Amino acid sequence: MLARWIRRLAGYPVPTTEMVRGIEVIVINTRPDIETVDVLARLDEGLGLIERFTPHYFRHLRRDFGQIVVERYACRGAYFPDSGRCLVELTFAVNRDFSTAQVAATIVHEGMHARLHALGFPLDVADRARQERFCRRGEIEFARAVPNGGPILERAMAAVRSADDEVAPAVDPDEAARRIAEVDREALRGRRG
Repeated sequence: MLARWIRRLAGYPVPTTEMVRGIEVIVINTRPDIETVDVLARLDEGLGLIERFTPHYFRHLRRDFGQIVVERYACRGAYFPDSGRCLVELTFAVNRDFSTAQVAATIVHEGMHARLHALGFPLDVADRARQERFCRRGEIEFARAVPNGGPILERAMAAVRSADDEVAPAVDPDEAARRIAEVDREALRGRRG
């Protein structure tokens, strides 16, 4: 309790932790224009789609993820094998330009990475393109099962057909952090103005 107050007084976001469909979800909301309750609702809806349309993937998620963390990041999602955490990008999770099924597809994708890790496959850079294609195939299966999965299917199929350096591009973390900070500053300016 004291740590939460110290974080709040220092201006740092206070993480919100909830159980969503049996999976621990931590939301680190650094954006005052985003309601944490909306993030949790979209995640619940997305996990519900996975549970209903690809229950085998949902069972794996519950076993393979230590947690789902929602925070600002340079891409829609990521899997961190050292902690067993799935990351879903904060603004993507609540952006109504993307369907709940698209958010769910990102979780399925990261779940495929977690599945590979749980099965003992090394998650090294040399094998990244092949593993990304494997994860996209999970998205394809989900897209074919869920209503209105067309945009998911189209994006995943394009990625599967891409060259290795396109299906698994390298991301410069410094450049990504700079762009995120710039977008967040603009969002805050727009909220004040």
